[in-house]
Amino acid sequence: MTDLGALSTMLGAGLPATFTFLYQRLDNLLNRRAAPETELDGHILRGELSLPLAADETELTHRRSDLDRLRDLLHVYRQHPQTVDVADAGLLRLLGELRGVLEEIYGQRLTFVGEEDREPSGSYARQKSETVRGKMTGIDADTPNGHLTSIQDVTTVEETGDVVGIRIRDGRNTPGSFR
Repeated sequence: MTDLGALSTMLGAGLPATFTFLYQRLDNLLNRRAAPETELDGHILRGELSLPLAADETELTHRRSDLDRLRDLLHVYRQHPQTVDVADAGLLRLLGELRGVLEEIYGQRLTFVGEEDREPSGSYARQKSETVRGKMTGIDADTPNGHLTSIQDVTTVEETGDVVGIRIRDGRNTPGSFR
């Protein structure tokens, strides 16, 4: 779900907090100094993230060079926070790219207060397949947590195929059963 465009200028005065939120996720991923994040200051987000916020290790490895490049480009703003300005189109493009990379790594949409034209924050799965012969599940979770979205584009599901958008298991059911 990479968003290479700029963050909405509707963020206005909330841009410094948005910058800090995104840069903290970037810093955490590159320094790997913490386990998956279990608590976030999400007051600047619209919607709810599924916690713990954990990186997909394969996607993180694949996107490492993008993260390094973005850290190098955004470091000057981190050192001089007074330069974070909604009128800086280059900064907005960089933050839009960083958000897109983070969304791919975390498998969750990051939507900020003021971005009313975007789906709320939360887990998502986007899958496309011509033919499904086996099982294809968008989201398989132990408990419902936050906003969940599954988008699947399938041309043919063969007799042996099974397509599930979102599967939730919770403690109210017997182990291995699904609601």
